[in-house]
Amino acid sequence: MAQVNPYLCFNGNCQEAFNHYKSIFGGEFNFLGRFNDMPQQERSAPIPEELDNKIMHVSYNIGQTILMGSDANPAMGDVVFGQNVSLSVNAENRDEANKVFEGLADGAQITMPLQDTFWGAYFGMCTDKFGMMWMVNFDQPIDN
Repeated sequence: MAQVNPYLCFNGNCQEAFNHYKSIFGGEFNFLGRFNDMPQQERSAPIPEELDNKIMHVSYNIGQTILMGSDANPAMGDVVFGQNVSLSVNAENRDEANKVFEGLADGAQITMPLQDTFWGAYFGMCTDKFGMMWMVNFDQPIDN
């Protein structure tokens, strides 16, 4: 069964926010990647220099919930608070990811088609017909 977790977007203060959450709940980040970690060939548009050290993706466990977040690329406009939370579905396999994404994408605006990514996941995003923003993710096994 897929797991659903909140994904928060920020206007440049993602690290500050997540450090604050970590100071409250304890523990360590599962992952913290910056925009300058992104390979050039994976960028659909140039990333402004001021984003280099900003957060591309962070994940952090609070109990059974994984809180995730990132800073927004200003080229896409500022984050509008109240519209800065997505629901992230972690599927157990590709078939489940396809089924979930297909259902959510019915009548939706697809932001990013479900596809293999440079970070090793099968991932897509859409805003469903009810205006809810969704991310669908399957972390593919790493070949040794």
